[in-house]
Amino acid sequence: MFFPCSLHLSHWLLTSLETQTSVCYRERVPLTRNVLVVSNHRSFLDAPLLMAVLNRPVRFACHHYMSQVPILREMVTAFGAFPLDAPNQRQKTFFHQATDLMRTRQAVGIFPEGAQPMVQARQPNEIRKFHRGFAHLALRAPVQKLAILPVAIASTDETRHPVAPLKLLSLFDPSEPLFDKWDWHPAIIYHRVNLLFGRPIWITDVQRQQYQGKQGGKLAKELTLDCAGEIADLLRQGCY
Repeated sequence: MFFPCSLHLSHWLLTSLETQTSVCYRERVPLTRNVLVVSNHRSFLDAPLLMAVLNRPVRFACHHYMSQVPILREMVTAFGAFPLDAPNQRQKTFFHQATDLMRTRQAVGIFPEGAQPMVQARQPNEIRKFHRGFAHLALRAPVQKLAILPVAIASTDETRHPVAPLKLLSLFDPSEPLFDKWDWHPAIIYHRVNLLFGRPIWITDVQRQQYQGKQGGKLAKELTLDCAGEIADLLRQGCY
């Protein structure tokens, strides 16, 4: 179930934590309602932060384990998130649900780095290799006037806090290999953060036709690299 108050919750959470934000290139945000938001990912605040800055609800895909852990499960549901399939599955349920959401003109958000940056946090200006799922979704979904919106979340002041032992989380989601370690799941709280919007990437009918042929994998790879490169460039601007 999706709670329409997710936008209000986002504003409330950032205000409670006194997170200061600045925004660059807001004029690049497309006016169309059919938007697939793609961003780097390091903190549980990323989804609320993006919703607050965009000033609209966004249905973010969350990692499978977040739908299994009590309290965390209720939190992500309240923010309108929907889970990916388990790591050993082919994401059919995710693709179906994301497509249905975009067909009803709901914005969908994806963090292509996956769960690893949440569990093993690195420096704010670093990104990991992007998974191609968002590109396949954009090229496959029968949604007209669809724009991929790359966004960089560039933290300039933050603190990290240990939340829970990873081995404890493995009790709720044994399918996640990241939990097979004697370490703690961190939580990063932003104090000051810059959000930089990239140039929207519009999906054309020609691309969708080519995707149905032998060029499908190549197109998804190129789209993924373009989006990752755009976000990496924006991070270099925003982190300093």
